[in-house]
Amino acid sequence: DDAFVNAVSLTKREREVLDYLSRGYKSDDIAQVLNLKKDTINEYRDNLMQKMNAKNSAELIRKAFESGLL
Repeated sequence: DDAFVNAVSLTKREREVLDYLSRGYKSDDIAQVLNLKKDTINEYRDNLMQKMNAKNSAELIRKAFESGLL
């Protein structure tokens, strides 16, 4: 839904984390690739879930896919 995509404003880093999550990477793996702490990756995921009103990572990926973010 275009209104949903337009309403959700993701940072460059949030988009990177979302992309890695969609490919099945775990927080530890994403942290290593992006040279960040695991806690930081978890904060990005939490922010993404809040912005997209998702209860868990699976719902986050589904909503991102359905809205064209992935």
